[in-house]
Amino acid sequence: MTTIMQRSDGQLWADAADGDQAAFGLLFDRHVKAVYNHCFRLCASWSTAEDATQAVFLTAWRRRSDIRLVDGSALPWLLTVATNVVRGERRSARRRLAAMLRLPPDRDTADPADHVAGRVDDERRMRAVLRAARRLPRAEREALALCVWSSVSYADAAQLLGITEASVRARVSRARARLTRLLGDAAAPVPHETQEA
Repeated sequence: MTTIMQRSDGQLWADAADGDQAAFGLLFDRHVKAVYNHCFRLCASWSTAEDATQAVFLTAWRRRSDIRLVDGSALPWLLTVATNVVRGERRSARRRLAAMLRLPPDRDTADPADHVAGRVDDERRMRAVLRAARRLPRAEREALALCVWSSVSYADAAQLLGITEASVRARVSRARARLTRLLGDAAAPVPHETQEA
């Protein structure tokens, strides 16, 4: 008899679809770090990544009957939801910024609180990488984010993106080569292990 900890994503999602909160909680614990790191690598902000991660799992709970497993794993579906959440947040942030710029300046604005130095450095490096990555074709950006930044296998990414594994490998290879050219020698490596949610 398997314990709940040993159950597959498919078994846990089936239970979650029936309203089992404990099963959903285990899925959350199993995948939250990967989703959080994926969000950070897309937005270069720890706080935005935290908000996006919460939105991903809220969406997963609401749509728990609709989830599509890839080779028995919920992670590729969760990462796709995360990508969409970050895109939506980016659009909303642009609209908020435009609205704020139309307001008169506040003369009593206090200096922002000091951030932890490591977080600031990670965000600065990631922003530089994202600026360069935004110059890549969308298909290459998506393959890079899934396979390199979030360690999704080429086979799983191919199934998720609806293309061949060879196409995924080619997109990742082109993305890496272009990023290397765009970032030059001054590029700091993209962090692969980031903070936990």
